[in-house]
Order: sequence, then structure tokens, then C-alpha cells
Amino acid sequence: MKILVAIDSFKGCLSSAEVSQTLAEALVDRGAEVQCMTVSDGGEGMLEAFVAALGGQIVTARVHDPLMRPIEARYGLCGDGTAIIEVAQACGLMLMSEAERDPWRASTYGVGELLIHALCGGARRLIVGLGGSGTSDAGLGMLRALRDGMRMESSPPERERYRKIDGRYCEIGERLRKIEILLASDVTNPLLGEQGAAAIFGPQKGVTPALMPLVELRAKRFAALSAKKMGRDFSTQAGAGAAGGLGYAFMQHLGARMQQGADLLFDLIGLDEMIRKADVVLTGEGRADAQTLMGKLPERVRQRCQQQGVPVWLVAGRVAQADRLRAAGFAHICEVTPPDMPLSEAMRPEVARRLLCRLAQTLPLSLPLSNKEVHISKRDMHL
Repeated sequence: MKILVAIDSFKGCLSSAEVSQTLAEALVDRGAEVQCMTVSDGGEGMLEAFVAALGGQIVTARVHDPLMRPIEARYGLCGDGTAIIEVAQACGLMLMSEAERDPWRASTYGVGELLIHALCGGARRLIVGLGGSGTSDAGLGMLRALRDGMRMESSPPERERYRKIDGRYCEIGERLRKIEILLASDVTNPLLGEQGAAAIFGPQKGVTPALMPLVELRAKRFAALSAKKMGRDFSTQAGAGAAGGLGYAFMQHLGARMQQGADLLFDLIGLDEMIRKADVVLTGEGRADAQTLMGKLPERVRQRCQQQGVPVWLVAGRVAQADRLRAAGFAHICEVTPPDMPLSEAMRPEVARRLLCRLAQTLPLSLPLSNKEVHISKRDMHL
């Protein structure tokens, strides 16, 4: 059996590559022919997934974290001039303890520094993953960093290169507007309102009920001033609320285009052709439920498999609302974690790997004849 494995990360436990590789090794031992791909929808693991797809290298830059502490952040740089930016590297929620989460202080400044570093490294195109941020500043910090670009800590040769693009925001912004910037995200929320950045994503970033109106007002004033000055308003665009409003700043001020992160990656790696050659596709995530069907990565994989008439199996650490998942078209649903195992135990990487190997031993590696026939007939219908 030819199996394609395209599983999202088990957040806080194993990366996409680690989940896929663990399953693949166990399935190969059983005689299956397995192809793995590292996947991401623009969130956790996005950097590795896109760098692997484009054949780039990881570059390290010294930037500031959300609380303006110096850190080492990574981004990808590919031979064709494409830079892969995962904003969580510079403004991620995981860079702060729960007690440190402060929406009034947390800044996207380090994201701007990453962009400058990429430009100085020769980037001519940017793919930016907006997942995992710990900020709610609507991208104000990023724009401030672009304006203050010369203040980055760097070696003397790099300082000369910064002078070539100038430290003033207007000139850096002008250069950025001349290159293609693609935003990878599965978030469709606007910047403001009941479905906006502060209301929906703020609470996990430290936005209390008392702070909510202030964070919302800051974003509202910023959007109003930007619209008045620039003659356009992207605050209501789908995805403007991504990464605490960072999506808005990219679209409004830098001319970026929003794309569904998983679809962007799938098109880059030629997923449709990989699916066409497979007998079955394994996809999944850490927890699967009805929300999985709302455009999350496993659902995007299922839709592409459906177009090719190839069965898709869902693998998840925990599964809820399995009936709805099955009705949507997942042919086989697999829960990795035993019902009686505490979540804290299941999320230990060594335990998760052991459970994945155990699951691989139970998967039916020979499709029933009836399924094969349905598979072929569906494919023939598209000829």
C-alpha cells in the first residue's frame, strides 16, 4: 500500500515532522510504501514546513521578543530569494510566561527586525506565517521597527547594508511594497469588532475584560488614521485580525496578500500529484473535533483527497464528535491517546511517539476490495 502522511503538529508535544516520521517508520516496518511531508497552516512548524518545501536554509537573527528582550530568532532563506518568516519566532506566545502576558507592553517590534534582516540577506519575496503570536498591537511595533531599522544590533558590515536601504520607515516600507509578501494564515477574522483580534484572540494573550476596550480603541484609532492618510482601509478584510492585528498592518501598510496557509504550502509542494499517487492519505492534528471541519489543515487535506477520489484517514491525539468527522468524509478515524490516559502524560514526547507506533500497528494496510472499487470509480469520473 502507498501511504502519504501529511499530519499537522501535535501542539506542545511533537512537530509535524516528528509525528509523520514516527508513523512512517512504523508503517514501513509493516511493508507499506510511505511518503511524508511536513505541513503547517501558517502556525507552529510553519518555518520548517516551508523551508523543506522550497529547499532553503535556516538563518539566525538577533531581534527583540514581545517584551523587548534580546533573543535569537530564526527565519528561512531560499535560493530564489524567498524568505520564510514565522512571526512567532519574534513575537510568539511561547516566548512569555503566563504571568508576563501583557497586551499593552507586548510588541511585534521583533517581526520588523526579522524583515529587515531578511531584506539585508537578499530577500526578494516574503512568505509570512501569522500563527502563534502573543501580541495585540495591530502591527504597530513591527512598523516602528521598520522605521527605526538602524537601531538593530549588528556587525559593522551589516550596518553598511542597513544604510543602503535606509533606517527610515518610509523608505524601508517603499522597498517592502515593491516585493511580493504572502501571508499564510487560517484566520479569517477582521481587525475590529465582536469577531476581531482583541475580542477573539485577546484573552489568551492577557487581554482582560478591563483592558479589552483600550486594546480595541488603540487598533480602531490606528486603522482610522491609516485609512485617512492612505485612502484605503483593510481593517475589515478577512485575516486582518490574525496575529493580534499584525495581518492588518501587513495588508494596509506593506501591500501583503492573505492566503490560506495550508493551501499555499500544498500548492508549493505539489500535494495534488502526491495524493494522486497514493492509495490512502493520513492527516490529522493534536485534537480533532467539529472545529477541524472549519478550514483547519486536516480538512484542507480531506478536500483535496476528495477531488482525487483518494481515501483519507484522520489521526489525532484526542477525538471528539467523531460522527460529524466521519459524515464529512474521513474514511477512518484514529484516536492516538487511550481514554484513561491523562493529557499531561499523553503530551510527553516519548509517550506520544510510543502511542503513535502502537497505532501504526493497528492500521488496516490492505483496503477492502469494495473500497478499492469505489476509489477507482470516483477517479474515473474525473477523466
